Parts: sequence; structure tokens; C-alpha cells
Amino acid sequence: MTFQRDNAAFERWLRKQCDVVEADLAHKHERMQEDAFTFLRATFFRWARRIEKLCPKLKDAPAVLSVGDTHIENYGTWRDAEGRLVWGINDFDEAAIIPYPFDLVRLATSARLAPKARAGNGMAAATILEGYREGLANPRPLLLDEEESWMRPFVACSDEERRDFWRELKDYPDAEPPSQVASALTKNLPDHAEMERFASRRKGGGSLGRPRYIAVASWGGGKIVREAKALVPSAWDWAHGRNGKPRFLDIAQGEFRAPDPHLKVNGGYIIRRIAPDQRKLELSNRSHPRLRLDLLWAKGFDLGAIHAGTRDARSRIEHDLDGRKDDWLHSAAKVAAADVRKDFEEWQQVELPWTPDAPD
Repeated sequence: MTFQRDNAAFERWLRKQCDVVEADLAHKHERMQEDAFTFLRATFFRWARRIEKLCPKLKDAPAVLSVGDTHIENYGTWRDAEGRLVWGINDFDEAAIIPYPFDLVRLATSARLAPKARAGNGMAAATILEGYREGLANPRPLLLDEEESWMRPFVACSDEERRDFWRELKDYPDAEPPSQVASALTKNLPDHAEMERFASRRKGGGSLGRPRYIAVASWGGGKIVREAKALVPSAWDWAHGRNGKPRFLDIAQGEFRAPDPHLKVNGGYIIRRIAPDQRKLELSNRSHPRLRLDLLWAKGFDLGAIHAGTRDARSRIEHDLDGRKDDWLHSAAKVAAADVRKDFEEWQQVELPWTPDAPD
């Protein structure tokens, strides 16, 4: 099936799962023409449909609770229940039971496609895999006040970024969320917080099109913000013809995580705190190269710690890894990246606004 037909079929399914914001979906179509990396971020559904055909030697590997939409920008910071600054994967919308190698392949593929890549592809894949093995063997959260203090300069929020956060917040248009969403947002606020307004928010890559709302309130002498984003089953289950259930919290609150206490799922929406120091870290946010090898190692480590959260997974994964060639990840990412570029080039030829023509 061509990419355009898969895209149309997925969007029809998505409209059955939530009240799609059509203007945001059109914006997603535009962003998908920017570069192959942005295209990858926006099209996990296509990855889920294609990756087993592209890498058939990986599909029988041990299956674990996986991130699914793993990529180099799916990492960020949050505060845990002790107020500690934690860094790691912070978006589990596409979590599903998946053969473990495909999270690694997608991460290495995204590093290969990244517009600001500085590390060689082979070295990047080897470094990710090295970190993954260590995270699998010694799983733990990455705490930026302890062992990972070296990472703080790369994730610290600058004064300019703080100003940008609050300026962007002011520009979000007022909105009236559904009553159950408004209630969930306000319940996540601290006692005695004074609501100022609800607004809609356009953000993300693959999740563009799903409704997002924010609640802005005053508390303790300043503003605080909560976000609600519609949660739907993983596109991995869609691609495999299964009626899956969202596994967002299963993985976000896994055994080796230091979870965000504000992160909830309520009425089909993900509720979370957003703030200048609690956000996804994107390549465009920084002038320095984001693909340092030590950061890639840390990305692999966190992924390994996540996979270790599946009971009895560690020994099975380690045994499987020991039986693979040293360059298996590099080779698989090369094949996957070529397929993504092919779909991207097809999409670049589409005249927008696009009208899907896939059959029911």
C-alpha cells in the first residue's frame, strides 16, 4: 500500500477515536513536507505497518512493553514526587507490546535522519546500543542531581526559553474544553489555585490533530499550567488489526521510572503539568549539536531501563542481543531510513491541502 493510502486509512481510524482538530491535521500535513526527520516523527503509523517487512529478522525477537514512537526528540525533563529533575523519554502515546529491537531501530533511524546530526551513523548506532545494554543491565531513572549532573548544561532552560514559553502561552486561543476535560484539568491543580482561562494548544508531531487543551491558573504568586491531550490506542495495534488499549501509564509508571506525580489519564485524555523546565527538548531549541555521543548513550540507556520493566525481559533480550551481529542496528537503521526517505519524497510531491482518496 502506498504511503498516501496508509495515511488516509489511519486518519479515518483516528477520527473514530477522538474529535480530530482538522486545522491541526492540515498543519501536520504541511510539517511532513519539511524534512525526512519531521516526516518520521509524524508517521509512526506507517512505521508500524512497514518495519517488520523491512527488517524481517527482527520481528521474532522478544516482545516487551515498548515506547513505539522512539526518536531522538522524544526525551525531556520533568519533576518527580521528590521535586528531583529527571530526564528521559516523556511521551508514551504509542506504547504497545512490540519486539524490543524496533524501539532501537527507530531511535537509530531518527539519529540518521536528524538535520543537525554530527555523529557518524555507525558510531551513533553502536553508542545507542552500548547505552541500551547498560540500561538493561542496571536499570534506573536518570536523575540530573546525582549521576547525571553532567547533563544539566544540555537541558537547562535559558532565560530566553523561559520568555518564549510564556509568550507562546499568551498566544494560545481561548477555548471551552468538554466538561469532563475541564474538570480533569482543574482537579490536577493544587488547592486554592485560581483559574484564569482555558485555551487550545497546537503542539507535537505525530499527535497533531488530536485535541489539546490547557488550563492556566494563578497559584503561589505566579502562573501554573496543565495540559490535556486526547489519548488513543497505539498505531502499532491499528497496523496489526488489533483492538488495543492505551498503555501510556503502564510504561510511564514502570518499575524503573521516577514518574511525574501530575501525570494522569482521565476520561481518554492525558493530563500533565507543563512548564519551562518540564518539556520536550527539540533540536530546534538549541544552537549546539544535539547528537553528542554521550547524549545518544543516555538515550539508549533510558530505553534499556524501560524495556527492563517488562517482567523476565532482561535475560531474554540479552540472550537475543548476544546472538546478533555487531552491526545489526546500523544495518537495520540504514534500511529503515531509506524507506522513510522514499515515503517522504512521495509526500513532497503532494499538493496541499491534500484530499485523501483511500478506499474504505
